[in-house]
Amino acid sequence: MAIIVTRNLSKKFKDLLAVDKVDLEVEEGECFGLLGPNGAGKTSLIRMITAVSPPLSGDIWVDGMDVRRHPRQVKAVLGVVPQMDNLDEDLTVLQNLTTFARYFGITKAEANARGRELLRLFRLEEKTGSKIKELSGGMKRLLLIARGLINQPRIAILDEPTVGLDPQTRHLVWQQLRELRARGVTQLLCTQNM
Repeated sequence: MAIIVTRNLSKKFKDLLAVDKVDLEVEEGECFGLLGPNGAGKTSLIRMITAVSPPLSGDIWVDGMDVRRHPRQVKAVLGVVPQMDNLDEDLTVLQNLTTFARYFGITKAEANARGRELLRLFRLEEKTGSKIKELSGGMKRLLLIARGLINQPRIAILDEPTVGLDPQTRHLVWQQLRELRARGVTQLLCTQNM
């Protein structure tokens, strides 16, 4: 059964048609890849699916919910990893996870436990108390992925999750994404990398 469905979805920025009548069905539990060069409309499509940017026309359903009518409920089942770094520089590594968890109504104790587990999975446990400026680019990317998983989402939306990562770290990310899929988490993955 499809967990993400778009019908005739379009998005325009002034004179630029970024997304043109896209019909998409992502089955529950699958890893669906959006492959294309820069400027192909992948991020614009993701922003509409995640209820961040309204479409020009068309319809979107996520987990059976109309995105326009139920944006908050849709966001609650999603784990989003953006392409751009938007970590809070004023918070520590762990605080970036626990503070974000509060948006999902996760208790402080549970957020702390989940945050520490995700830091362990992504091999960042030694950086728990570090500030964001102390992290390498690759570590920041791993933290963004961990943050996108803090709410234990049914659907993970990943925009260029391995951009800027060295081969060893890229392998770690793919390993964790395979484990997520084995647990039934649907993944929508945007990339330019074959």
